[in-house]
Amino acid sequence: MTLLYVLLIILLVLVIALVVMYVMGRKLQKKQAAQQEQLEAAKQTVSMLIIDKKRLPIKESGLPQMVIDQTPKLMRRSKLPIVKAKVGPRIMTLVSDASIFDTIPVKKEVKAVVSGIYIMDVKGVRGPLETPKKKKGWIEKLREKVNVK
Repeated sequence: MTLLYVLLIILLVLVIALVVMYVMGRKLQKKQAAQQEQLEAAKQTVSMLIIDKKRLPIKESGLPQMVIDQTPKLMRRSKLPIVKAKVGPRIMTLVSDASIFDTIPVKKEVKAVVSGIYIMDVKGVRGPLETPKKKKGWIEKLREKVNVK
């Protein structure tokens, strides 16, 4: 009988946790959609020369102190894709979208879609950009080793 009560309590806690996660997920989705709308409204196409790109912690990134202060405390330890670029006569530190960070060429001129200090998209000025080779997983490496021998 006590085992049944323990299982019911565990099941009840799991159901409550799932409901809370669902509600929080919906709120975060709405918040992200609103932020994406704001980014789309403020986007501009800019020609820039990429000087350097790295994944750096936000404190070492060289971004303005106001930007660092506005980031949530949990995000301050994570590494961001940072791009140093020459936009017109100024050298700027920009934050790149993680999905396009690998396609950004270093020491080349590109046309970038920028919203504030956030790079949303990159296109090559002189021809298409090179897509980086996809890294092989350890299973694929094992398969190659087996097929070679």
